[in-house]
Amino acid sequence: MLLVNEQPVTFDNAGEVTIGEIADRYKPGADIFIINGYPVAAEALVRDGDSCTLIRRGEIPTPEEMHILLSARHTPGIQYKIRKSSIAVLGLGGLGSTVAGAMAKIGIGKMLVSDYDRVDPSNLNRQHYFVDQIGMMKTRALRDNLLRMNPSLSLQLIEERLTESDIPALFRHVDVLIECFDDPAMKAATLRSVLTQMPNVAYIGSSGMAGYGKNNSIVTRMIRPGIYIVGDEESAARPGQGLMAPRVGIAAHHQANQALRLLLQVDPGRISEK
Repeated sequence: MLLVNEQPVTFDNAGEVTIGEIADRYKPGADIFIINGYPVAAEALVRDGDSCTLIRRGEIPTPEEMHILLSARHTPGIQYKIRKSSIAVLGLGGLGSTVAGAMAKIGIGKMLVSDYDRVDPSNLNRQHYFVDQIGMMKTRALRDNLLRMNPSLSLQLIEERLTESDIPALFRHVDVLIECFDDPAMKAATLRSVLTQMPNVAYIGSSGMAGYGKNNSIVTRMIRPGIYIVGDEESAARPGQGLMAPRVGIAAHHQANQALRLLLQVDPGRISEK
């Protein structure tokens, strides 16, 4: 017996049939072949009990096919943990739109994205939006972009100006909260909420990434287990030192990678207390 795209298929030629031949029979035109979660060539032999996934390039994968494709890249055990996890991204500017894209691409299970602003021409130098999205709510523009990256992503949009009292009610059930605000007051409010009212939520904040300073001055620093700050902690935006895509992108990917490390329980974090 085989599983071919999740359907049981009778199989009695162990060791004599290739996955390419299976594809010819069950999905002609398939050109991506995966056996037991790992990509293989068309000539790979299929054995009794194997799970085979057959995909045609250019087709939109089903959610299960998407999971299998990501598992083939990340390994099944890691992808299972990513898929069952949830994050929140607060603020969808240069940091937040980049973080969200990275997490969508690795197959995060659920993402809450929060912003009340619209896409403005001044955003396009560093934020992951397009010219034809000017005037759209950032939440909706980003939703469209993320679903083009990963149609299986579960998204929740929050389109209101947050207050400190809103944050625990809206985000207490996520695994990791990623703070990407421009407003220092909201940065502080978010961290206070996590520290005082969200004991099971890990936090990744940001401080200092303007200009075009040295790459390696952007660092990730653990304040305490489960609480991290990304940036150089000094390069604020000011005349002559604007926010620019390369350095903001470095910081955003620090945040995304730190979220992944927390979800996989590589680094100390509140998530391990669950």
